[in-house]
Amino acid sequence: MSGFISSSIARKVAMALSALFLIFFLIIHLSVNLTSVFSESLFNELSHFMGTNPLVQFALQPVLIFGVVFHFVMGFVLELKNKKASTVKYAKNNGAANSSWSSRNMIYSGLVILAFIVLHFIDFWFPELNVKYIQGDMSGLLEGTQDFRYFEELQHKFVPVWRVIAYVVAFALLGVHLAHGFQSAFQSMGFNNKYTKTVKSLGNIYSIVIPLGFIIVAVFHHLNH
Repeated sequence: MSGFISSSIARKVAMALSALFLIFFLIIHLSVNLTSVFSESLFNELSHFMGTNPLVQFALQPVLIFGVVFHFVMGFVLELKNKKASTVKYAKNNGAANSSWSSRNMIYSGLVILAFIVLHFIDFWFPELNVKYIQGDMSGLLEGTQDFRYFEELQHKFVPVWRVIAYVVAFALLGVHLAHGFQSAFQSMGFNNKYTKTVKSLGNIYSIVIPLGFIIVAVFHHLNH
């Protein structure tokens, strides 16, 4: 029994650590993307740095990919473990009285976000790998010009209305996911009791500001392409 409990705690801590890592990454990612709303040149410079810096590309990027995969796999594992461990049926109970909608539907919001990540990779990451490592073009320049290509590529992606809608829906569900995930991650790391209200408040702010920021970027470039 103690082995099961300790392994369960270890899984929750591992899940929390991966969540905190991704929470921090979202802040960095949004910060870079938001510069495209205010300064084309700054966004191009930051994108080129992130896309060509060896530390980012060959150390931080693999860690990020591992973190994303680990977080989703661990999330599904924990969901299955929780369902198997539960011996009490709640079909007749009012689940909303004991937990929030976001906490009861983490698995579904997670699946939608996972599908969105696949779309995001197809839109941006795979083409970037093709240009840099298959075509061998590390300059980051538009063909036949001395201008960086990143801003123009970003605007081009958000021309289709369906893609903007897909991104808006995905980021809205990301907010739902973060509304519970932020607080849960900190609680798993021991930030509860006297810190609970602070963590909950920060989580509410974070789960609104981060998705809204990404939505603003998508809509802005669709309207200004």
